Amino acid sequence: MGDEYLQQFLDETTWYNHIVLGYLLPTNLWYPLPHFLQTWLRNYLAGTLLYLISGFLWCFYIYYLKRNVYVPKDAIPTNKAMLLQIYVAMKAMPWYCALPSLSEYMIENGWTKCYDRVGEVGWLPHLLYLSLYLVFVEFGIYWMHRELHDIKPLYKYLHATHHIYNKQNTLSPFAGSTSCDSTLHYTNSFYNTCRTAVPRGHLDGKHS
Repeated sequence: MGDEYLQQFLDETTWYNHIVLGYLLPTNLWYPLPHFLQTWLRNYLAGTLLYLISGFLWCFYIYYLKRNVYVPKDAIPTNKAMLLQIYVAMKAMPWYCALPSLSEYMIENGWTKCYDRVGEVGWLPHLLYLSLYLVFVEFGIYWMHRELHDIKPLYKYLHATHHIYNKQNTLSPFAGSTSCDSTLHYTNSFYNTCRTAVPRGHLDGKHS
């Protein structure tokens, strides 16, 4: 792909960075950073805010406004348990943010063949690529989770805290890495579906 075609991906992520970081941080704190670090910081701040705001709103509605309606009183986790869950998720958030940041970096640098609009390949290939993407994501998540159990040091130092929430009265919207992972998925789903990456060779002759 030519530099001009790749530039539009870089321009768009730069625009996203300016929107999020420009509203949340003074310019002198983020503008001098390299583009990749700006993207990571955008994902980190947006993901953290979405995680905390959605979790607090859920707790306020279910645990406070609708107390005892959807969840029995003895099944509501303590504030201490939820704060611990937030702490665990915050430890994982920087690592989760690195994954979508890396995928954007790969797209911007032409490491994968991409298309900018569905019309460039048609709806059928687009849906096929999207389906394959979801299959590979689920496959990767399964094996990552399995290895976190099978490799003892990884389980002990990284994954064990995820399993402290195995009782009803310790489970909340803030629990573990699942909520953190879902937050990053929704934060970046628009970009990753519109900027679908497909293997090199599939779109030969288009914007090369």
